[in-house]
Amino acid sequence: MADCGRAHAKEYFPELLLPVSLSSRWDRATPCLCRRPSNTSSVFLSMIVQQSVVMHVLSQEGVIFEHVSVFISVNQVLLFLLIVTICGILYKKVHRGTVLRNETDDDSETPEDMEDEIPVVICAAAGRMGAAMAAINSIYSNTDANILFYVVGLRNTLSRIRKWIEHSKLREINFKIVEFNPMVLKGKIRPDSARPELLQPLNFVRFYLPLLIHQHEKVIYLDDDVIVQGDIQELYDTTLALGHAAAFSDDCDLPSSQDIHRLVGLQNTYMGYLDYRKKTIKDLGISPSTCSFNPGVIVANMTEWKHQRITKQLEKWMQKNVEENLYSSSLGGGVATSPMLIVFHGKYSTINPLWHIRHLGWNPDTRYSEHFLQEAKLLHWNGRHKPWDFPSVHNDLWESWFVPDPAGIFKLHHPNS
Repeated sequence: MADCGRAHAKEYFPELLLPVSLSSRWDRATPCLCRRPSNTSSVFLSMIVQQSVVMHVLSQEGVIFEHVSVFISVNQVLLFLLIVTICGILYKKVHRGTVLRNETDDDSETPEDMEDEIPVVICAAAGRMGAAMAAINSIYSNTDANILFYVVGLRNTLSRIRKWIEHSKLREINFKIVEFNPMVLKGKIRPDSARPELLQPLNFVRFYLPLLIHQHEKVIYLDDDVIVQGDIQELYDTTLALGHAAAFSDDCDLPSSQDIHRLVGLQNTYMGYLDYRKKTIKDLGISPSTCSFNPGVIVANMTEWKHQRITKQLEKWMQKNVEENLYSSSLGGGVATSPMLIVFHGKYSTINPLWHIRHLGWNPDTRYSEHFLQEAKLLHWNGRHKPWDFPSVHNDLWESWFVPDPAGIFKLHHPNS
């Protein structure tokens, strides 16, 4: 049934191909037995019948056999051209653009296994792969739940991801490595020099979750610059209201001033992300003072996501931005956040604020109280100042989960490291 789901998913995303699973636990490949019915055979049969009737009539009239042979040859040529045309259409449909693909095919999980699993999606970019490994380590170490990690990367990083996991303390985790094809973003991202790191392809993986998670009803997506201090089961148990495809953490749910110091210039409304001088934005009817949300932590319902065609809606607004420059990283730094703010406006559930304590990377002089940090379930260093670089704050909390790179490529950039 999982493979049949892939076939039907192509109807929603014709340019995408569902992933082929790779796990540290499974090796078996399962061919797709689900095929769409075709009328091709009936067309061929009809042509053969017509041909036979014509031959019979011609023979009754005494037409020369050579003429009949020429007629048959023409029909055969037409039949051949029809077959070639059909094959060409099918080839284009399959190869138009693979977005998410694993290295081998494996759908050997039973329904019972899938019910017990908590799927967690996290990206592992080449220059910051250590961030993803630290996040995975923190999640795995703080729960007894059965976690299945979907580690997403570009083609040239897949072998390194596997080596890091299999040659470190992470070797015991359950995981699937997934390749993301950046060609799906062609023509959908407007060049922006303010924060080029936000234009990296993996920043948009969250838009394509249904193409990655096709056998689970619910999924967690996490940015790589997070550390989980609580049991991820609690986050997974977040209740999504009827008709909501996702849950996020509101930016208005910030800690009180006694818990944080010098958090100035923070964007927490739609005004900080969208250009309200543009008619297209004004026509949305969204108040610029509306509280924004941060999509670095997402709990998503895959059924609702597909039903509402969320991916197509997000792609539409990406395209509009290319044409009209509706948002940019010079505003709220949200080239991936802005389209989500539009598509999910008034249609999302909320996450417990303690499960997304963010802005740790906003200002190197910004610090939370130690007591508050101990109570936090998830810490997010969103912003320019990452905990593996210098300057940064509360990097000691992040370093406690750091997993050294077996290849020795990823290194910490701290004065005392």
